[in-house]
Amino acid sequence: MRKHANPSTYSNATDHELLVCIKEGSKGAFEVIYDRYWAGMYIHAYNMLKEEDEAKDVVQELFTHLWSHCNELELRLSLKGYLYTSLRNRILNIFDKSRVRKKYTNSLVTYFEEGHSVVEEQFREKELRYIIDQEVANLPEKMRQVFLLRRNEHLSHKEIAEELQISDKTVKKQINNAIKLLKLKISYLFILLVFIS
Repeated sequence: MRKHANPSTYSNATDHELLVCIKEGSKGAFEVIYDRYWAGMYIHAYNMLKEEDEAKDVVQELFTHLWSHCNELELRLSLKGYLYTSLRNRILNIFDKSRVRKKYTNSLVTYFEEGHSVVEEQFREKELRYIIDQEVANLPEKMRQVFLLRRNEHLSHKEIAEELQISDKTVKKQINNAIKLLKLKISYLFILLVFIS
């Protein structure tokens, strides 16, 4: 396919073919991907965010990122799977930031009303969260990937199995093993944190 071909040239191309052309700098191929997925992704974003402008913004930002970082992409999933997984991650980040802002505001109010003890408790909680994230990052790669899809993406065992092309049984085993490892490490670290705080 020609690098500067008209978008109609790519209309019957597969996602994989389009991605190859995008990596070669084809705006026409990018426009086809954009037209192919924008509407569905906007609906998905709107159903989660319930806000038109915010839904449009998050989808637009994702496509802008796809265009500017396309050469860095090494997809293990389909392009569609990558786009929707990335969209969910961005929306979850929006939710997290909103919760953090609210929690920060509430913490300031509590600090002035109740004093330092509550703030110290929240600091300990933050430290524990950091420890958990570090231990998750130290899990074996496949186990970590399965665990994060379950915890962060809220995918079912079947969905994870389909996305990673492994069996439901393997998914269940990896999640159970991850939980066992995390319990062992975090329970010890939590006790240590309590005594040194």
